[in-house]
Order: sequence, then C-alpha cells, then structure tokens
Amino acid sequence: MIKMIKAVIGLGNPGPKFSNHRHNIGFRVLDALAEKHGATWQKKENMELAEITIDGKNILLIKPQTFMNSSGQIIPFLQKKGIKPENILVVHDELEKPFGKLIIKQGGSARGHNGLRSLIATGGPEFYRLRFGIGRPVEKAEVPDYVLSNFDQEATEVDSQIEQAVQMIDEFLQ
Repeated sequence: MIKMIKAVIGLGNPGPKFSNHRHNIGFRVLDALAEKHGATWQKKENMELAEITIDGKNILLIKPQTFMNSSGQIIPFLQKKGIKPENILVVHDELEKPFGKLIIKQGGSARGHNGLRSLIATGGPEFYRLRFGIGRPVEKAEVPDYVLSNFDQEATEVDSQIEQAVQMIDEFLQ
C-alpha cells in the first residue's frame, strides 16, 4: 500500500516556557522541518499551520495550541479537509525508547501518552507515528516532571537528533 501523508502533526505544549521540554520535541522537529523547506507558520483557531511541498505533494504541518492533553481537538479540522488518520504522521516524545532513538510505525495504543490518547479518542489509532525516544526516569512517579523538564545531559545531542528526525520525515514523505 502506498502511503499518502497529507499532514504532519507535532505534539507539544504552546508557549515559550515549554519550548525546550522533552514533551515538546514534536514542536521542535516540525519547526526544523518547516525551516528546512522555507515554510512560515500561521495561527489558525487552535493550531499553528505551515505548508511544505515534497515531490509535488502539499503537506500540512500542524502544531496544536490546545496543550498536550487536548491535541485531538485539531482532528475535526483535518476531517473537513478529507484527511484521514492513515494520511497523518504524528511526531511525539517516547518514554519507552532511549534518548534519540527514532522509529516510524503505524497504529497502536497511546501507551500512556496523553497527546496520543486525545488524538486516538477523536480520530482513531491508524495514523503513523515518529516516536522520538526521550528515555525514562527510574521511578514512575517522576514521569510528569521528567517530560515537563528540559533536556539535560542530552542537550548537546538534541539538535543533531532533530536533524535526523527531519531527514527521516523527508524520506518517509517521498
């Protein structure tokens, strides 16, 4: 089956105080993707939008501005444009993978990720995901503070991993 990605959604929380948090890696990857393709962001209702062209296909880039737990609120906008879950690639942080590990897969559960849970509840699970490994703290109770904190020892490597994620997305969209 040929994949027809029409939208790439980056998950994160809006506002400068969240910009470097682990949970915002989806926003950071989309910012780098938009910059690479010369796209500019525009605000629309509950999201920021940009459009890129790859291999003659127009692809929407979307950063929900609803906070992570309500990311699914953008799904009706996509549905009105005829964009189905299987036409979407979601970029998100992944606790279950070591820092910097990048994997693209289709479908699956939210695995405790509230942004994914919101998207699945609104549009179903069949979208593609670029899972950006952020590692996991030892204690489960530390997870909320961990995802809402800045990269620390990995900070010097984040930019190169973002570049690698952009490269993977470009290849995946061709």
